[in-house]
Amino acid sequence: MLETKQLTKSFGEFIALYEVDFHLNEGRIHAIIGPNGAGKTTFFNLVSRIYPPTSGKIYLNGKGIHDLKPNEVAQLGMARTFQNICLFPKMNVLENVMVGRHLFHKTNPFKLFLRIPGKKLEAEEKIKRRAEEYLDFMGLLPFKHQLAESLPYASQRKLEIARALATEPKLLLLDEPAAGMNPSETGELLDLIEKINRSGITILLIEHDMDLVMEISDGVTVLNFGEKIAEGRPEEIRDNPLVVEAYLGKEEY
Repeated sequence: MLETKQLTKSFGEFIALYEVDFHLNEGRIHAIIGPNGAGKTTFFNLVSRIYPPTSGKIYLNGKGIHDLKPNEVAQLGMARTFQNICLFPKMNVLENVMVGRHLFHKTNPFKLFLRIPGKKLEAEEKIKRRAEEYLDFMGLLPFKHQLAESLPYASQRKLEIARALATEPKLLLLDEPAAGMNPSETGELLDLIEKINRSGITILLIEHDMDLVMEISDGVTVLNFGEKIAEGRPEEIRDNPLVVEAYLGKEEY
């Protein structure tokens, strides 16, 4: 489903990612881990086309996407969330998810919210119905009229995922979805990720919570200083000497 070949990103003289080869099969839950600054979010920003690669190729379902715009990649079936929550705080929960439906409607959801004359109520109702389905899927439907900024932190994380799901992705990228959550919230998130995967969506996530990674992932890729140093099943990664050294440091290791 997703493949990169010698993917590289430089910022001036700083090499954030260096010749990373990556392959993700459809239907999997795959984690990318590594110490802070390892290049994980840079990798996400490259494959979702927020950053242009310095060199290398990116393929989604066999189609080269390294020259596409982010919205074009979204139309091909990739959606993502961000390490720092990116919602529309002054819009309500339902409206945030309605925005995610813009790919499928000629009517601009923002204009619908402004009630610009001439916009068809039928189009708005169709967007609303689908948005409510995704909110229900994520357990957020009872809060649909609340402002996004009024939700608890964990619920804001879920809302961002719901908005991503509203684009009907085949591949969902989750950037540290469990960050800032307590154990109970993390357990609930784990169940939701598995539920999303069972619905037919392939998932690639960045995560620092190793318990979650080891429990939920089919495979794990490890980055350190912008390079891939290990890849395999969770049980293979857990005791890999290079991975232990990357996390603990050479002296401690």
